[in-house]
Amino acid sequence: QVQVVESGGGLVQAGGSLRLSCAASGSIVRINVMGWYRQAPGKQRELVAEITSGGRTNYADSVKGRFTISRDNPKNTVYLQMNSLKPEDTAVYYCKTDDIVSRSYWGQGTQVTVSS
Repeated sequence: QVQVVESGGGLVQAGGSLRLSCAASGSIVRINVMGWYRQAPGKQRELVAEITSGGRTNYADSVKGRFTISRDNPKNTVYLQMNSLKPEDTAVYYCKTDDIVSRSYWGQGTQVTVSS
């Protein structure tokens, strides 16, 4: 069994900041990519940012310059620092963890709400 648990969501005013955390644990072989996705009401789930075990990052254009993804490999933990938040960032944020044989594990999601 693999557990992926997110934390850090909440309500913030536009222009504010939040930091999300995600920890993977259990019978996971070895993690390759860890990433954050989000899904707003009525919209498809979309990639926000991802990071490889070697530290290579990829961001959605809409968050470049505002969000920063980082990870702690020994702790199987990934973080998402979100600055200059906008109302359009409001969504449920999900953590996804891929192991080295491409199995994916999702967290339950954490709500981020940005008020204008």
